[in-house]
Amino acid sequence: MQDVEVPVSGGSIKLGQFIKLAGLVATGGEAKAVISEGLVTVNGETDTRRGRHLAIGDRVCVAEACAVVAEDDGEDDYFDEATADDDFDPEKWRNM
Repeated sequence: MQDVEVPVSGGSIKLGQFIKLAGLVATGGEAKAVISEGLVTVNGETDTRRGRHLAIGDRVCVAEACAVVAEDDGEDDYFDEATADDDFDPEKWRNM
């Protein structure tokens, strides 16, 4: 199984947040459980610190699924200029 690269803005992220962001677990509660049970490795070593700060290039695995902390290129992958609503009126939504 090939590692998934997960871009992180700011250059660091906590271990519990990262495994959820990477899709290695479904919920924050599940992240807390797998970390405390010693089922998570960082760069090949078991780590039970949910608040551990990860850096670019760190490899995190839960069971057989692994992800690597990657540098965020600053581009918003979710914005599609071709389908953006240019007629958006902020005044209409301001006081809702």
